[in-house]
Amino acid sequence: MTSLSLPAILAAIQPLDRTWIEKARQRTAQLVMPPRALGRLHDIAEQCCAIQQTLSPSLEHKAVVVMAGDHGIAAEGVSAFPQEVTGAMVRTFLAGGAGINAIARHAGARVQVVDMGMAATLDPQTTPGGDQLKISKIAPGTASFARGPAMARTQAEAAIMAGFAHATDLFDAGVQMLGTGDMGIANTTPSAAIGAVLTGCTVDQMTGRGTGVDDAGLARKIAVITDGIALNRPDPTDGLDVLAKVGGFEIGGIAGLVLAGAYHRRAVVIDGFISTAGALIAHALCPTVADYLFAGHQSEEPGHALMLHHLGLAPLLSLGMRLGEGTGGAMAMTIMEGAVRVFKEVMTFDQAGVTAG
Repeated sequence: MTSLSLPAILAAIQPLDRTWIEKARQRTAQLVMPPRALGRLHDIAEQCCAIQQTLSPSLEHKAVVVMAGDHGIAAEGVSAFPQEVTGAMVRTFLAGGAGINAIARHAGARVQVVDMGMAATLDPQTTPGGDQLKISKIAPGTASFARGPAMARTQAEAAIMAGFAHATDLFDAGVQMLGTGDMGIANTTPSAAIGAVLTGCTVDQMTGRGTGVDDAGLARKIAVITDGIALNRPDPTDGLDVLAKVGGFEIGGIAGLVLAGAYHRRAVVIDGFISTAGALIAHALCPTVADYLFAGHQSEEPGHALMLHHLGLAPLLSLGMRLGEGTGGAMAMTIMEGAVRVFKEVMTFDQAGVTAG
């Protein structure tokens, strides 16, 4: 685990050096194609140049970290699935048989799973695929924020620091681009609460059906979130307070991944609604993290677009996805790597012997 403190991490994060954007744009202008002919692919490559501070960026080494945790709020009837699914799905991730595994294999990314606070207990030594399971269990699930804070402030900070440490280990091992993923039954409920508090949107605007609750379930979910926010009164100017009052351990872990990307100057591709809730927590602590973020896709959850707008991010994909796990972010990694390859491998007009006109 890192010896850094959270305040030290936040103080060390620096914005992108915009001179690298300009240098990269100058090279893009020399590529043998009409000006900006590949649209946002050029923007992606240039941002990667600035993140890595080079005109030869590489995104070859990729990883997706799936943060897992359970939620006391599940007892309030806000999910269509029982809490036992969290542990069962983590076993599936480790066995290589989930959606994220298939897409990560396509993207050439490794998948690491972190138990941030599941109700189930898995032993990496005896669980198939356990070499890709890390244990940072803060507690076996949060408390229900319908009845009080989801966690203590110290636990919120511990979750963020655990995420930061896991990402740092991956970066130290050579990972150049990190994707965020999640697993936790009922986690769209704390994510909607975080989104409403930090974006200023209403709970009705932010809350969707998650894994597929019916109309009555959606109404109950909105009421639970509304009442929970009123009870706990999270402070929108204090990301740690919001995480502690209405968040989740895996959401805190994702916030730590985001902070680590900005601290170590690595690209972080956030997935959908839950991952973006984690990014919102990180952004509340340090708005500069947005310079290092890419929005993999726009989820079907109605509040996701509002979250992305608040962060100033435009999604790379919009495919009607709502699985989570990191799937949308992993799929977007292939586009980002393609953008960087264009930047580095397409000839300039001079190299091709073509007159620019």
